[in-house]
Amino acid sequence: MGEFSSLIKGIPMKKVSLRHAPLTFLVLASLVVAPAFVRAADDTSSSLPAPPVAKKVPKTTEINGHTMVDNYFWLRDKKNPEVKAYLEAENAYTDAMMKPTEGLQKKLYDEMLSRIKETDIEVPYKDGDYFYYSRTEAGKQYQIHCRKKGSMDAPEEVLLDVNELAKGQKFMSLGAHDVSDDGNLLAFTTDNTGFRQYTLAVKDLRTGKMLPDHAERVGSVVWANDNKTILYSVEDDTTKRQYQVYRHTVGTSGSDKLAYEEKDEKFDVFAAKTRSKAYILLFSASHTTSEVRYLPAGEPAAEWKVMQPRKQDVEYYPDHNGDFFYIRVNDTGRNFRLVRAPVADPRTQNWQEVVPHRTNVMLDDTDFFKNYYVLSERENGLPQIRVTDLRSGQSRRIEFPEAAYASYGYVNREYDTSKFRYGYQSFITPRSVFEYDMASGKSTLLKQKEVPGGYDRARYQVEQIYATASDAVKIPISVVHVKGAKLDGKGPLYLTGYGSYGISYDIGFNSDLFSMVDRGVVAAVAHIRGGGEMGKAWHDDGRMMHKKNTFTDFVASAEYLVAQGYGSRDRLVIEGRSAGGLLMGAVLNMRPDLFHAALVGVPFVDVMNTMLDETLPLTVGEFEEWGNPKEKPAFDYMMTYSPYDNIQAKTYPNMLVRTSFNDSQVMYWEPAKYVAKMRALRTDHHTVILKTNMDPAGHGGASGRYDRLHEKAFDYAYFLTQMGIQN
Repeated sequence: MGEFSSLIKGIPMKKVSLRHAPLTFLVLASLVVAPAFVRAADDTSSSLPAPPVAKKVPKTTEINGHTMVDNYFWLRDKKNPEVKAYLEAENAYTDAMMKPTEGLQKKLYDEMLSRIKETDIEVPYKDGDYFYYSRTEAGKQYQIHCRKKGSMDAPEEVLLDVNELAKGQKFMSLGAHDVSDDGNLLAFTTDNTGFRQYTLAVKDLRTGKMLPDHAERVGSVVWANDNKTILYSVEDDTTKRQYQVYRHTVGTSGSDKLAYEEKDEKFDVFAAKTRSKAYILLFSASHTTSEVRYLPAGEPAAEWKVMQPRKQDVEYYPDHNGDFFYIRVNDTGRNFRLVRAPVADPRTQNWQEVVPHRTNVMLDDTDFFKNYYVLSERENGLPQIRVTDLRSGQSRRIEFPEAAYASYGYVNREYDTSKFRYGYQSFITPRSVFEYDMASGKSTLLKQKEVPGGYDRARYQVEQIYATASDAVKIPISVVHVKGAKLDGKGPLYLTGYGSYGISYDIGFNSDLFSMVDRGVVAAVAHIRGGGEMGKAWHDDGRMMHKKNTFTDFVASAEYLVAQGYGSRDRLVIEGRSAGGLLMGAVLNMRPDLFHAALVGVPFVDVMNTMLDETLPLTVGEFEEWGNPKEKPAFDYMMTYSPYDNIQAKTYPNMLVRTSFNDSQVMYWEPAKYVAKMRALRTDHHTVILKTNMDPAGHGGASGRYDRLHEKAFDYAYFLTQMGIQN
């Protein structure tokens, strides 16, 4: 849940016969009187391993006139050795079931690796006196962050080698990383557990030495213009809500001053500095409402000023340029408009409209430069970029050539410039970085990611098609397959989707995908309601008391693809992760007959129990996405789709369920409980396997790029064998 929330200006926002497979369960049953699980009787063949069966310890909850019984609540006890033993037994069962695919996994890994230029460099960007970039080296898991002074011909200075940070660690994630304006100090945060709790450190780039500065559970990090003051946000240790902002002076310890505390549990805070370097902005935001404070970036000890007091269901996000704040706000319509207000008094009575609200165009973001501004928009389900000259008012939209793609601002740190960098990619166009001349309107390709191994985009066909939902709404579906493929309704079909938080599932380039497409698989993305593809109304139609539209849209998309011959339901495999895992759980309950197999990744499936527990990370803030089940109308509606609560005694497809023991966004016990209950109730002989990453890993799995590739090869081996493709 809640895995997408950030705003950082200018930074762009995985052959052996089964008969002989070993069955090695790591059981700690000897430590307890009653075993946590037993091996199930083998109903199909004595040659197959039997899955673990979790013990039942009923826990009842009385709420809104309803009695909820949770037989697997005990799996929440992370410190209980029985819990770890059960998860390890599930892993052993999964490994046994997947052992016949080990050769295919190796083949897929080698294929995927062959399409990656292992030693590579990202496009450098200028910030102050330096050109900054990151690069990778063959055999190393992580990026190396570097800079050169004056020009790219200068000697290289390594700022951070994440491979060095990762030594002795099984997980390493670099969070915020920002250099002071004078170029002397680097503030950065790291997480070595996967729980997304980051530790702040400061490095003196003049000496290469680490300073003693330290803070825990840090989110956003902002340098003041004095090059010694850092404003950073901190999360609550239990709920993981970013709720405080501290002011820290480099070189001191134990004296950080609390600069702001957000009391409303629905709101998170984060700080950012405008590209103009004139102001530091402090955002307080829920899923539906925002409020912004500001102070001069050169006066970090000044009092915050409130730009406009919060008003329920009104979001506003300011930027700065010259004498004005420019504000993206949804006060007159859900798709946002752009206004400006004088810096001296930016209250609403002084707002002047710059770009009106448009029902058919979503205003997603703004980027301001000295003489230009750039709007990130969405129209007809596709991202658009519009550039306007502040002096003349002349406006141009950057044209994109394909039917389905992703476009976005790249790294743009300079304020006084006529150049704007943006990224572009699609199913068949590798990740590309362009520089757009805002004066002339010309785009220049700076770099397109090389895809080794003979990749040829001309071999593939991309389509944008539309399914009709149960209420007659048209659902966009992006499709890719080998050009000239025989679409006779008999082939393998892969379908994925997300559909939550207003997040758009735009079509980027994934070289791994060709390990399926080259084997004849038609791959598709359903742009279902609950996402943001068609604007804010698209999100509204798939949240709260309209959430089930998300699921029926996905079902309609699958039915349409099958009906139009893109594939057979007997070879249809679906995938969804996180809130997309909720999607999987819901549609598998609704229409288990429609799908052959599913990957249910880090899934938010225990909706009722999680949303009733306000001590869990993210719960309170999520009331504005799903509803508050303590309120009976919301409870009654959520209960109709909560995957865990709607598992029934019936036939289900094959399933691979994935999680990490240290996932902070969707706790490991949700998928573990889901699998335990699914095994206990389902009436078929299909397989459900649970793969838990027991090493430090996060919501996105392993952190190293080669480790992630091994995970992807495992998943693709599952997909392909479920589709009847063995090599």
